[in-house]
Amino acid sequence: MYDLVVVGAGPYGLSVAAHAAAHGLRLRTFGRSMESWHAMPSGMFLKSEPWASHLSDPEGAYGLDAYAAARGVRAAHGVPLPVDFFAAYGDWFARQAVPALDERLIGSVVPAAEGFELLTEDGEALRARTVALAVGVLPFMEVPGPLRDLPRRYVTHSSHHGDLDRFAGRDVTVVGAGQAALETAALLVEGGAAAVRIVARADRLHWNTLPPALDRGLWPALRAPHTGLGCGWRNKLYADTPGVFRRLPAATRERIFDSALGPAGAWWLRERFAAVGDVRLGQRITGAVVTADDRLRVDVAGPEGTTVLETDHVVAATGFTPSLDRAGILSPALRGALRTVGAGGAPEVGGLFESSWPGLFLAGLLTAPSYGPSMRFVFGAEYTAGRSGGRVRERRRRSRHDGGPAPGELSLSGGRPVPTCRRRLRR
Repeated sequence: MYDLVVVGAGPYGLSVAAHAAAHGLRLRTFGRSMESWHAMPSGMFLKSEPWASHLSDPEGAYGLDAYAAARGVRAAHGVPLPVDFFAAYGDWFARQAVPALDERLIGSVVPAAEGFELLTEDGEALRARTVALAVGVLPFMEVPGPLRDLPRRYVTHSSHHGDLDRFAGRDVTVVGAGQAALETAALLVEGGAAAVRIVARADRLHWNTLPPALDRGLWPALRAPHTGLGCGWRNKLYADTPGVFRRLPAATRERIFDSALGPAGAWWLRERFAAVGDVRLGQRITGAVVTADDRLRVDVAGPEGTTVLETDHVVAATGFTPSLDRAGILSPALRGALRTVGAGGAPEVGGLFESSWPGLFLAGLLTAPSYGPSMRFVFGAEYTAGRSGGRVRERRRRSRHDGGPAPGELSLSGGRPVPTCRRRLRR
């Protein structure tokens, strides 16, 4: 029986596994390294600053800065890095800090005596005392209701596309007003799409501003301190004190989760986005059907009533909803037993990232309704990996006291020093 199985090999899963491995835990890690990042279209860039984009290991030896330096790449404040470079960094981190990553997927997690039974995609069963579920964002893709039942030939989520070449010469409608929507639309224009439009519920587009210098004097730094989620004291609360956020009243947490760090485009994208000439704001899709000539007829409701547009394809860049119902890897009995928080049905997470089911730990987007906006971004991986081990360590000690084997203990304390100035990562 393993002490810990980590399910997922994105920034959160790899960071948790790196801390566990460094402290001798009997560990298995499953998942395709940086899968969702490798799936992004070529030409996309990180929205975060390089110094705010580290994965976490206990010694801080395998940060993005170390990877960039080894490859002669400039990783400087105010200089966006390509997403594919970040994905390659994650692969390198896995090779350095996570022993024997198993790239098979886990198909199910079921409660069992003294822990859990997990089944791999090819049928291997294994047992673990504890499980860390770090499945990223892909299971939680959100598509507007009127589009959900249409075939992927006509409707996709922005996360489905590793490249956008297939849309050259076609008419494409992008739904959303955040970075994914705006950058996808710009890339479609640059890739030769015949027509590209944005449809968004927001009444205006928001753009992040050019980040101020790290060293900008005492008074500007006090007025709007840099953080991993952008400048400002409110962002500093979200970035530096997720544990405080967790203690806020449930209604307050839900309101902040729904509204904080809303859709916005990166400062460096604004000039490129100007090539997207058709931007329809304050509108939402109310219906869509396939036409006789193999296109989509889309009903769009706005302040002046309902209009109809025809398009070849719709890309829904409409984010992710951390609903427990979408965590299909967990058995129905396990999902049904977990306490939830908020109207969206996300699982409630305790002070050490343990769910209400003993031994099941959560990481990443699923923890955002409990721990706040930083868990929606790679930035939160350090906090999670640096603190989620307390309860696991307690369980190992209890097992040793009961006479069980003790190959090692998990201690996820410590980690790389956290800079005082960080900016938000795109995911």
